Amino acid sequence: MEDYNKIIESLGVRFIKSKNIKVLQPITVENFYDVGNTIILLHRGEISFGDERMKLNEGDMLFIPGGRLTSVTYGRNNPVKLTNEDLLNNRDKFLSSNKNYSHVGLELDSFSYVTFEAKVFDSVNFFASLDIPPFVISGADHLVATIIETVKEDLTEMPGKERLIKINTERIVIEIVRYILEKRLFVEQLATNSTYFKDPRLIDIFAYIKKNLGGDLSNKVLANVANVSEDYVGQYFKMLTGINPQDYIEYQRMEMAVNLLRTTKKSIREIGAEVGYKDTAYFCRRFKMMFGIPAGKMRRRESLMNL
Repeated sequence: MEDYNKIIESLGVRFIKSKNIKVLQPITVENFYDVGNTIILLHRGEISFGDERMKLNEGDMLFIPGGRLTSVTYGRNNPVKLTNEDLLNNRDKFLSSNKNYSHVGLELDSFSYVTFEAKVFDSVNFFASLDIPPFVISGADHLVATIIETVKEDLTEMPGKERLIKINTERIVIEIVRYILEKRLFVEQLATNSTYFKDPRLIDIFAYIKKNLGGDLSNKVLANVANVSEDYVGQYFKMLTGINPQDYIEYQRMEMAVNLLRTTKKSIREIGAEVGYKDTAYFCRRFKMMFGIPAGKMRRRESLMNL
């Protein structure tokens, strides 16, 4: 357990958003995707996910690691099939945000969700690095209570709101990790993960990439950071992480782009340049390829989700 304690201590946790949602009409989002980790708590009705349409019971939670593409169905009986972009353009027809957390608002087909970041050394998405699929969490009363409390706090304007949300978000992360360990889920992935996070040269590469996302991150540069040969650095990185360094760098750049879209009013061109893309058109193509919607519509989606 000592290794897992070290990983938990190294995690930088950041709250992104939370909501209570009522399902106005059943839908299937065929390509649900978010760079943040999302945990969905089913209050009433039905939620299923994945190709096999695994169902949640009321009170269960669905955890979707950041960067994981999956299908999610909200509600029952002949759901309308939508892409992320379809939902963006027609959200009010299918889902409604409940701004008053009460049992009156939690009618049939309702759920809450919290989206958050959990990064080792503030560089690597911990849950994404495990390469695990979305999974159901059940019988975790402490986690349910923490999610509800987080959503309630997010709906208030009371003093100390941000501090309590931060504490609750960190607890959500710890409760998810504990659940994985207690249920002995993804044992092999956890063992591998705890090993490579102890490699100092890899940690140096992660830190360098984070600080220089807008600059030159060629294999030649990374080789100098890790003090290995240019021919070997790609093999070394993939051996420890399971992905090649340039794919990892692109994911990190796109993740930062999403954060800038969420938190700033910078133009698409400015954001592309800031995360290392001199060609705005190429940045937009890669963004849409990764997330399924254009960068401008991603910003609009975030604005709508905050209504």
